[in-house]
Amino acid sequence: MQEAGFRGPTLAELTRVFARIGCLSFGGPAGQIALMQRELVDERAWVDQGAFLRALNLCHLLPGPEAQQLATWIGWRLHGSRGGLIAGLLFVLPGAAIMLALSLLYVAAAGLSWFAALFLGIKAAVLAVVLQALLRVGKRALGTQFKLVLAVVAALSLTLLHTPFPLVILCAGLIGAAAAQLAPEWLGKHHAVATGAPLAPPSQLFGMTVRTVAVWLMIWALPLAAVFLLLGPQHVLWQIGLFFSRLAVVTFGGAYAVLAYMAQAAVSGFGWLSPGEMADGLGLAETTPGPLIMVTQFVGFIAAWRHPGSLSPLTAGLLGAGLTTWVTFAPCFLWIFACAPWMERLERAERLQGALAAITAAVVGVIANLALWFALHVLFRRVSEAGMPDPGSLDWRAALIAALAALLLFGFKRGIAMTMAVCAATGLALSLAPLG
Repeated sequence: MQEAGFRGPTLAELTRVFARIGCLSFGGPAGQIALMQRELVDERAWVDQGAFLRALNLCHLLPGPEAQQLATWIGWRLHGSRGGLIAGLLFVLPGAAIMLALSLLYVAAAGLSWFAALFLGIKAAVLAVVLQALLRVGKRALGTQFKLVLAVVAALSLTLLHTPFPLVILCAGLIGAAAAQLAPEWLGKHHAVATGAPLAPPSQLFGMTVRTVAVWLMIWALPLAAVFLLLGPQHVLWQIGLFFSRLAVVTFGGAYAVLAYMAQAAVSGFGWLSPGEMADGLGLAETTPGPLIMVTQFVGFIAAWRHPGSLSPLTAGLLGAGLTTWVTFAPCFLWIFACAPWMERLERAERLQGALAAITAAVVGVIANLALWFALHVLFRRVSEAGMPDPGSLDWRAALIAALAALLLFGFKRGIAMTMAVCAATGLALSLAPLG
């Protein structure tokens, strides 16, 4: 897996470094990838720059958080499956533990006026954070007019036609694959590479891949089977496990891309939580280390806490959080361990890279839809089922804090953690003011 003569880290060294990365991986995928670049490429030279970038490009092809999958791939490259498990788990566990603690605090403090005021500021700040993500992804993804059209069509399909998110992603991928063959200039540069190095024959890889997929499908399904047998298909835990398993297959383009789909299903479809609580969960996820998709754990915890069935709310909430985390991240190990031996072949697939470029462009439209959804439900106290806000229900405090968050992020270039803290404090201060 590494070049001849390369002396990589011991398993203990790899564990220590990834434990450090897992605790410091704030700032979303950009910050997390930059941290791994510094720690693993620049300072320790455990992975060369070219391999790091090519693996990152391929991780964008896979559903799930690309930074966590990149960490898993680096661990696999250095120490096989054991290294991949250690690196991937340590990238997730610190954030998962913190999110669980914050979820417990959230339900314990629900109804307290100071807590509601605190989260007024956090929810309003989330609007500016999502807008920042939209601009960053758009700047990187929309390099041609064709990609811009894809983004606009995706946004309109979701907002006006209520097209299912997976269908939008599937259509974008098919269009991109066709464009890569027929009119590659429409997509600009989309990173297919041809190193000229010999490729391992498929016959050597196929058996390994089948065994890997079989093992990880069983690992993925094991807790779902236990819930089905012990609690039955009507229990909320079965619904949670099934929904987030489906979500794990369609999370292309990062967490922001799938949040609109998840929020609409969790709020309008299942009725597990309110739009404001969904924004609260995203705010919590923004302040913890690890992948932003950890917000799914918050949703699973709240859903099970409120619909415990024969279990106590605490037991159901803990099981909901654990099950959600399991079915969200177990597939990431499946994708990496199954695809890693094929990486060099995949990175030369022109149509596959074209599909990725088109999906990334469509994701910009998905994030725009998410930004609009959050804005309506945070800034207005009443929104119709058709998605139209009542102008008289505008919350001036939320609008003021959102503007402050935008000023901090865009004007003063402050980080997300500081922006969240300032906006939370402002929410507390403004809670003394009447709604008007």
